[in-house]
Amino acid sequence: MSKTSMKRDADVAETRRTASPSMWETVNRVVFPVKDQDLTLPLYAIEWTRPHLPEQVFNPPIDLKRLNLSKQSLTGFQRMVDDGITRHAETDSNDVFTVGSRRSITVKAGHRVSLCTFFNAFPASYWRRWTNVGSIRLSLKAQGKGSVIVFKSNGRGLFSPITTLGVDSSARVTRIETILPLKGFIDGGYYWFDVKADDDAPLTISDAEWDAPVAARRAHAGDAGKTTTASIAITTFNRPSYCHDQLKAIAADDNLRRRLDTIYCVDQGTDLVRDQPGFADTARALGGQLTYVRQANLGGSGGYSRGMYETLRAGSSDYVQLLDDDAISEPESIIRAINFADYTRKPTIVGGGMFHIDNRTILLTLGEHWDPHSNMHGAIPGRPYNHDFAKHPLIESPEWHQRLEADYNAWWMCLIPTEVIRKIGLGLPLFIKHDDIEFGLRARRHGFRTVALPGVAVWHQAWHDKDPLRTWEEYFVLRNRWIQGLLYCDKPMPRFLREMVAGDVNAGCKLTYSAMKLRNMAMRDLMRGPQYIIDTMPTIISTVRKAREGFADSTVISDLDSVPEPEHTFAAPNGRWTSLGFRAELVRTFARNLFGRGSGVNDERPQVEIPYKDVFWMSFRGVNSALVTTPDGDNVEWFRRDSDLYRRMFMSNLKLYGELLKNWERYSRMYRSCNMSSPKVWEKIFAQACIDE
Repeated sequence: MSKTSMKRDADVAETRRTASPSMWETVNRVVFPVKDQDLTLPLYAIEWTRPHLPEQVFNPPIDLKRLNLSKQSLTGFQRMVDDGITRHAETDSNDVFTVGSRRSITVKAGHRVSLCTFFNAFPASYWRRWTNVGSIRLSLKAQGKGSVIVFKSNGRGLFSPITTLGVDSSARVTRIETILPLKGFIDGGYYWFDVKADDDAPLTISDAEWDAPVAARRAHAGDAGKTTTASIAITTFNRPSYCHDQLKAIAADDNLRRRLDTIYCVDQGTDLVRDQPGFADTARALGGQLTYVRQANLGGSGGYSRGMYETLRAGSSDYVQLLDDDAISEPESIIRAINFADYTRKPTIVGGGMFHIDNRTILLTLGEHWDPHSNMHGAIPGRPYNHDFAKHPLIESPEWHQRLEADYNAWWMCLIPTEVIRKIGLGLPLFIKHDDIEFGLRARRHGFRTVALPGVAVWHQAWHDKDPLRTWEEYFVLRNRWIQGLLYCDKPMPRFLREMVAGDVNAGCKLTYSAMKLRNMAMRDLMRGPQYIIDTMPTIISTVRKAREGFADSTVISDLDSVPEPEHTFAAPNGRWTSLGFRAELVRTFARNLFGRGSGVNDERPQVEIPYKDVFWMSFRGVNSALVTTPDGDNVEWFRRDSDLYRRMFMSNLKLYGELLKNWERYSRMYRSCNMSSPKVWEKIFAQACIDE
């Protein structure tokens, strides 16, 4: 063993002697998947390969320069392509390491594993920015021969090893500790460690954890004898098996249950969770930690607000964790969110990311941004949606080392301090859509920030198989977006009219006239005022569904043999459009739709059959009728052009948009003066949604 390693071991031993266990508490446990490893393992541990960092890490302004391919030689172009090829480990992970348990891995002789991964890299920059923690402790158990190499990165994604802890203990388990300062992390950066086994022996690592000094904890003022607790609010509507799986996962995690008061399972459906096979066993296992609530369907906002309301009324929880019924949880994420919230300088909403449930290593998003100029949400600038950590590991993704500033976090997984709810109220009674965005904006206006924390996430169905324009959801998308705008935009921005009209252009070009009907209804209801929104909350879904009936694009056809064969084979749009050319073609298409006389109302046969993936405006150019696959892939709808109907609807909607924008300040005052989110407002709504059993 080298003198450096001997000195380092002596330093670690000295730390063990002088650091009292009561000084530290675990805030992040290093965990590994014991199920679905083939789907999720790259999010926890990866085989070490030599990283390839892009040029912008070393020279950030390089991205300001436009690439000029005309000046590129063939050799230079080939080198650029070669540099862009993602390099993966050539061996199977099972040949490199094995997961022994939820808390341990064994690295095989001669191999090296990196824990620079979404779930196991420690988000040091977030702890530096939002807490008073000045240093963090890494502790773990090791058996075998090799080394543990601790790394640090910065906000640019540059990284370097900061200490190497030698292990030579094949006969017994050795505990290793090292204390690391939280310095140099304002812009971003992580701590993580690699595990390298010697050539002649494997190395097992277990019970690794990142600890924080209790004295820095805000909750209970650093009293190591007290811990905070949370309630979990799950709202569900006819997804009983998914919701039951969620309950079982929580019931099986003892570490999480030590911090759990109760789960408010708000069942708003007709296919009930309690009727699932095995539910009685799950309920028995959870005991008083499960509170099953039945109510009529009030949408996501009604279900989550019921969970918030019950948590406040019980008065025992420090936090309420909102969790989607059909998500797959990483239970450790919930504990990490609670621990982080305990240490923040002031009460803070802690959000989690969302991975695709059908592509488990692809992160849809971690926190989101709201643009007041368009009153639209989207990805945080510089962080595009759908990052695949299997293809682009964290160590080679410098943009993910920069600390993110989120405006809000969606409610698939969001931890809210009860103190925040007491001060700003529950969610708005919006049924679905934009309630999570509005809550984050409202909290920030009151001085409570949202932190989307790396290492905290769920798996959930993404949006590529959903299209609100073709469902009743379009009503809520439009109405609630502009209620939100009235609350947070003092004056109408120049882009607002364009944003409003764009939705009608899109709907009309795709022949989805039911969506235009719902958009008209949404604007009329919005201008009736907040009291109307509150009063109709329990019944609005049935009203909206009824309004959508009777349109060709809302009439589902299950039996394809019941409709005639299309006249022609559909050819998907092709060609490569410039941005200007694309916009010009959209304007021409819109003009033809608005002023044309085309009609497919009386067509006896559809012209073409359009698959769901091609349902965008360009596919409908020159098409008067088409069979169009539904987003779920199970049925079709026979879309029919009706130019006269489109003109009437478009002009009617345009008039409503003009009225709203002209009277923006009056409507804004109306909504801002109404306390729509108060518990008393919700009590009346819950009373109407009560189900007698």
